[in-house]
Amino acid sequence: MAIRRLPAIQRLCAWADWAIQFGWVLLVGLSLSVAAQAQKPVTAQELAPGVWLAQGDAALGSSANRNFISNAAFVVTDDGVLVVDALGSPVLARELLAEIRRVTSQPVRYVVATHYHADHIYGLQVFQAAGAKILAHRAAREYLASETAQRRLEASRQELAPWVDRNTRLVNADRWLAGDETRLRMGSFDILIRHVGPAHTPEDVMVYVPRLGVLFAGDLFFRGRIPFVGQADSRSWIASLERVIELGPRLVIPGHGPASTDPIADLTLTRDYLVHLRRTMGEAARNMEPFDEAYAKADWSRFEALPLFRAANRMNAYNTYLLMERQGER
Repeated sequence: MAIRRLPAIQRLCAWADWAIQFGWVLLVGLSLSVAAQAQKPVTAQELAPGVWLAQGDAALGSSANRNFISNAAFVVTDDGVLVVDALGSPVLARELLAEIRRVTSQPVRYVVATHYHADHIYGLQVFQAAGAKILAHRAAREYLASETAQRRLEASRQELAPWVDRNTRLVNADRWLAGDETRLRMGSFDILIRHVGPAHTPEDVMVYVPRLGVLFAGDLFFRGRIPFVGQADSRSWIASLERVIELGPRLVIPGHGPASTDPIADLTLTRDYLVHLRRTMGEAARNMEPFDEAYAKADWSRFEALPLFRAANRMNAYNTYLLMERQGER
């Protein structure tokens, strides 16, 4: 062995170096193992007969949380399972599929993508490979074919590695929905898929089960946290929330946050936040007031205690300011 031909002191140093490196390998391996154990697993809770929720964290997506920041839900019928959204990475979708199989032996027939934001759709490929049909509104096709969607995926492969990687891909719907409403009959359940965009996105849909009074709202509704506004059409979003309030569901499962058994109050909070953004930033835009000054003097006290206020509110306000400035809306 080469190491035996070295002088004694070199042999000692070589063995010491090997021991240190081996120790670091063990330490790194142990750290990764502990980190993996510490990550929140995907588990589902039954909220109504046959209705299950897997709830993500109120956080920004990261490698540490595997992009488990949004909700997914499913409805178990005697004619198969319908899933609403597929979570933010393939590994999460595999865990969700395992939860479904723990609950029922019924096959997953459909996955409804409420919209095509990354935290809701990077798991679609897992369900499609398992034989489920992906349903989404056709308004998503423009975004899905865009350079923006591809850039977002490339960034996610860096920011969310190893959970989102080169094998993660954007998935087209097997059926692109058109019109205002699509009705599915699954066993004894009527399931209504309603297009409510443009709102949070142009393609927003919600899923309603009239028999149970259960509404899956996607990102039309954020509970217990500041919503992400992005490039949303906030005026249409507010109008969509008004229609949901008029519908009067008994239970609403949002795209983010816990389910609501007091949906009118919770839906109203999201609506009022959007109204406040438009009122304060619209006035500033009309008066040609600089954004920084307008933001500093606005009263955010009703919303500043909500999770992700510091992370999202200023960006939401700025995007709304630009929208109101561009459209010249009153």
